[in-house]
Amino acid sequence: MLTENPTTILFITGAFVSNKCWDQWIVFFENKGFKTLAPAWPYKDAPAAVLRDRHPDPQIASLRLTQLTDYFNDVSKKLPQKPIIIGHSIGGLIAQILLQRNLASAAIAIHSVPPQGIMTFKFSFLKAGWGPLGFFTSSKKTFLMNFSQWQYAFTNGMPEEWQDKSYCDSVVPESKLIVRDTITSAAKVDFRAPHRPLLLIAGSTDNTIPESLNYSNYKKYTDKNSITNFKVFPERNHFVLNQPGWQEIAVFIEDWIGKLPA
Repeated sequence: MLTENPTTILFITGAFVSNKCWDQWIVFFENKGFKTLAPAWPYKDAPAAVLRDRHPDPQIASLRLTQLTDYFNDVSKKLPQKPIIIGHSIGGLIAQILLQRNLASAAIAIHSVPPQGIMTFKFSFLKAGWGPLGFFTSSKKTFLMNFSQWQYAFTNGMPEEWQDKSYCDSVVPESKLIVRDTITSAAKVDFRAPHRPLLLIAGSTDNTIPESLNYSNYKKYTDKNSITNFKVFPERNHFVLNQPGWQEIAVFIEDWIGKLPA
């Protein structure tokens, strides 16, 4: 099916990490016959270490969620066919918004930040999110996660040497405004509207986006004629894209895509 007119997968990165987190996923899906692209966020098209050296970066600090969503909106519109969008964290939120705009043939939201109106008071969520929200600090300066915050918010449960390597490879400074925007109308989705197929994936040990928050996101979608699926993987933290065993999730997604109606 994919040999003559390959389907394009548009990968959308989440906050705090480099778009290089998709490198292994690109290889996996291109080997399955898909075309892929994983654009960096605006002002982030550089290695993670270079971006960290620029902190506090006023350009990245100025980014807003609507600007970021419109950026990927334009990427999707320029493709010859509607892509399958796979997003992680805030990228998962943007995937849901673009699906609502009918700019995707299907969407997969991995450990997604939920749309406006879905909240949890679970301690791990509040602890992981407090620093990035940056209350009582200047929004003109980027937030850069320190190693201890990285260990808790992304790589909990992993050996320290893996946590250290992943920090060096992946962590980038972030806009506090984008994080704050996720609880505003910039993150609004009409859960009652018909939509193309959507898969929400959660991890049982994610401190940043707990499994229960993803499940609440899933349950909000109410159109009975639209495909909306939910899957939990055990022992997956927020570093899920590069956590050992990520291939199991990629295989599940490929299988889910293959079963979608034409």
